[in-house]
Amino acid sequence: MKRILMFVLGVIVISTCALAQAPDAAVETALLAAPANLREAATVIKWKSDFTYDTLKKGTNRLVCYDRTGLPEQQPFSVECTSIANLDRVAQNLKFESVGDKVKTQALLDAAEKDGSRVKPEYGSVWYHILGPDREHAHAHMTIAVPGATTQSIGLPDNNKAGTVWIMNAGTTTAHLMTPGE
Repeated sequence: MKRILMFVLGVIVISTCALAQAPDAAVETALLAAPANLREAATVIKWKSDFTYDTLKKGTNRLVCYDRTGLPEQQPFSVECTSIANLDRVAQNLKFESVGDKVKTQALLDAAEKDGSRVKPEYGSVWYHILGPDREHAHAHMTIAVPGATTQSIGLPDNNKAGTVWIMNAGTTTAHLMTPGE
């Protein structure tokens, strides 16, 4: 009986160790959007329905990643990483998008922009996205936040006609740099 008990305890200990070492699928999925050189040290969170989050993996750099798959107004597969300083902005975006109607969401965004309650992203922060109809057919997209930037302030065009880097949504908190081909 003692041998059976020791065997069972050994199996439990080995199983627990194996499970602890197995990569968490939620963490691995969220990290898909992170650049390889930042991935290991990134924080991973999971958004909750009240627009707060649980930390799944505490990182040591300023990059935070999360899965947006299944959230209102998102692609069927959607993961994103950005600066940890942008989490209030992301929470506000998720709250507005929770209405589930792009026209209503845009009206909320426009109203917040107009009344000054729109949370600004960290200037120069990068937003890394991988999104698409499914994981196998997803594409990468990257933008750089430049809230308030205009052609006059940073010297880049506010449209893609020149085929160079350009400012989308110039002059707003949503202003960001776009690159050709994206």
